[in-house]
Amino acid sequence: MIKARVTVTLKNGVLDPQGKAIEGALGGLGFAGIGNVRQGKVFDLQLEGADKAKAESDLKAMCEKLLANTVIENYTISLD
Repeated sequence: MIKARVTVTLKNGVLDPQGKAIEGALGGLGFAGIGNVRQGKVFDLQLEGADKAKAESDLKAMCEKLLANTVIENYTISLD
């Protein structure tokens, strides 16, 4: 069994209204000095088998087809 984590974030230059809302809310809660908040998403997956090269290839395909909108998002993959 291979454990994987896929992290998806917006590309630089893409507006992030949710990040701006979080930034404003943190300021409203009294947390000073917070800026440039960007939000993203994390997927934790378990893949059957032990072939890490195949797992990484499959995960890239999953990201390209479903998990990330590659026009506006970047993704990173880490395997355990």
